[in-house]
Amino acid sequence: MNGFTNNRFTNCSFTSRLICRRILWSAIVLLVGGLGSQAALAEQIESPSVTLERASNHIIEILKSDQERMRKEPDRVDEIVNEYILPYLDEVTMAKLALGKSWKTASTQQKRDFVHAFRTLLIRTYSRSLLEFSDQSIKFFPAEVPPGATRTIVKAEAILPGRPSVALVYRVRIKDNTWKIYDIKVGGISLVTSYRGTFTQEVRKRGLDGLLKYMRDTKNARDRLAINKKA
Repeated sequence: MNGFTNNRFTNCSFTSRLICRRILWSAIVLLVGGLGSQAALAEQIESPSVTLERASNHIIEILKSDQERMRKEPDRVDEIVNEYILPYLDEVTMAKLALGKSWKTASTQQKRDFVHAFRTLLIRTYSRSLLEFSDQSIKFFPAEVPPGATRTIVKAEAILPGRPSVALVYRVRIKDNTWKIYDIKVGGISLVTSYRGTFTQEVRKRGLDGLLKYMRDTKNARDRLAINKKA
C-alpha cells in the first residue's frame, strides 16, 4: 500500500480499514448523484440534503445492477467514478486544501499538474471503494442554508448493518452555479486534512516536483499492474 492510502483516514481508529473505505464510498457516492442546479443563487437551489436523499436511491440501483460487470470490467468502475462522482467535486479547492502551504509557493504549472495528479488519486481511491459496495446506506439530516449563503455543511450518518453508525459532515460550496463538495469529515476525520499530512511529509522529503513525480510513478505502476492482469 502506498503512502497516499496508508494515512490516518484509511487507518482510522473507529473501525477497520475495510469499513473505513466502505464509509468513504458511501459518503461520496450517495452524496454526489444530484448536487447540481442551474440556479445562480443559494436561495434558488434545492436544499442539499433533500437532493442527496433522492439521488442516493438512484445511484444505489445503478451500482446494484452493475456489480458483476464492475468486477469483470475494471474500466467500468472508472467510468462510474468519472460520471457520478468527479463532476460534483470541487477538485481545485480540494487539491488546494490538501496541498496546504505548498500551494502558495507552487508555480501555475505545478498547480495544474498537482490538480491532475490529485484527480487521478481520487479516481483510484473511489474505484476501489466501489468494488466493496454492499448494504451500507446514509441518513441525511435537514441542512440549514441561510439566504445568500454560498457555503454550507450537510450532516448525515453512515449506517452499516451490524455496526454503530458513523457521523458524516460534508462541506459544500456553490461553484459554477452548482453545489460542489470540497471536504468530507468521517467520524470527525477530514479527508483533505488527512491527505495534507501525507503530502506535507512528501514535499519535505522530495520537494513539490518530487511529490508530483512520485504521484505519476505510482499511477504508472498501477496502470502496468492492471495491464498485466488483463494479459
